[in-house]
Amino acid sequence: MPDITRQTANFVAGLVSSDLPDRCREAARTGIIDCIGVMIAGAREQPVRIVSAMLATSTQNDGAPEIPSGRNLAASDAALVNGVAAHVLDYDDVAIAGHPSAVLVPAILAEGWSLRANGSEALAAYVAGYELWAQVLALEPGHLHERGFHPTAIMGTLATAAACARLRKLDREKTAHAIAIAASLAAGLVANFGSMTKSLHAGRTAQSGVLAARLADQGFTGSLDVLEHRTGFLRAHSPSGAPNIENGTIDIGKNWRLAELGVCVKRYPTCYATHRSIDAMLGLVNRHKLKPDDVREIRVHTGTTQKLMLRNTNPQTGLEAKFSMEFAMASALIAGRVSLSELTDEFVSRPDVGATFAKVRCTTTDETMVGDQPFAPSDQVSVVLASGEVLQHDPVVYAKGSWQRPLSREELKEKFMDCATRVFERGQAADLFEQLWNLEELDSIHSLRLAADRVDA
Repeated sequence: MPDITRQTANFVAGLVSSDLPDRCREAARTGIIDCIGVMIAGAREQPVRIVSAMLATSTQNDGAPEIPSGRNLAASDAALVNGVAAHVLDYDDVAIAGHPSAVLVPAILAEGWSLRANGSEALAAYVAGYELWAQVLALEPGHLHERGFHPTAIMGTLATAAACARLRKLDREKTAHAIAIAASLAAGLVANFGSMTKSLHAGRTAQSGVLAARLADQGFTGSLDVLEHRTGFLRAHSPSGAPNIENGTIDIGKNWRLAELGVCVKRYPTCYATHRSIDAMLGLVNRHKLKPDDVREIRVHTGTTQKLMLRNTNPQTGLEAKFSMEFAMASALIAGRVSLSELTDEFVSRPDVGATFAKVRCTTTDETMVGDQPFAPSDQVSVVLASGEVLQHDPVVYAKGSWQRPLSREELKEKFMDCATRVFERGQAADLFEQLWNLEELDSIHSLRLAADRVDA
């Protein structure tokens, strides 16, 4: 039986910043920038305020800041609250069947801040966590969502432990123990999508990574075959029941999956399972100048697993609407966009929005695309007009903002500024973007201006 736990730990502990492929650096930087912008925007949301109120201010020098208040917290607490903020809007990036940045970035910022790590070390920690997650995921032919597990909270716990172990410069043995400890901390259910608890998954996952690495650093132990053992992580969490443990390829550090799969930046603050269909619907709306009264029916053909994530056919709140194809289509038709402004209880409860939900017809396929997302090969959207005419959009394989259709620097900055200026004044937000864009030049992430100077009116 291959020693998967030790091999992945050896990669993490031996990773050298200067050896990172350029595409890995690019993807890690993009993920960090996008996540911090979304985190700042999410900080005002009620779930974040509830979690924050439960955390005591720390007087220790090895703490880390709550973002964007700047309040000093224990590093594990900072990872928790900032992780909730990173995921609460469902506007954070997507890759490897989950949300890597929403868990990696809060953990890296918290642990990196307490260790006074530099920008290059932060990037290397991101790569270490992502690559471990992607390697373990590659050994499972099934999809965690189908079994009810939230991949971000399951695979992400291993990843955050690896990232924090890399920041702490743990040796191979202690890194393996950190991964083993984290394997027993992984938890999160798809049934909680559309509730506050989904964002708690991200916060707890980031917190668990900090905890696992710190425990391992102090000599705490776990089983060093925890991934591959017949009662271990891969079999326990296997939706297929047949993970490729004996015959799977362990090529971490040789096949750079971050360079290949990258991160997909969201243009809409909804579940990524809706994004290709939103692109198509907005294309039809804009091309044909559609109005709600023009449309009799909206037909969406998508994947079975995608529809499983989109559990709310008749959402009543902004939070529920994030996981609704019906809402996504209604917002695109009525507002001509799907933005934070539409993800409110007031907009969702409008009579015209609710009436449009009833016009949406979804069909699904079990066929999935090649790659890291459990999605259909494409999403297809058509509109039946009141006259009976049918308008068909071309199938959408990759959403705009995906690694295959990436945002430009200016487009990434535009999203960052829209998010950050909900709390920061414009000048500070622009300065922070430039700091993050040039992250490798930072001698210490303490230099990042993560606390708001003042709040815009």
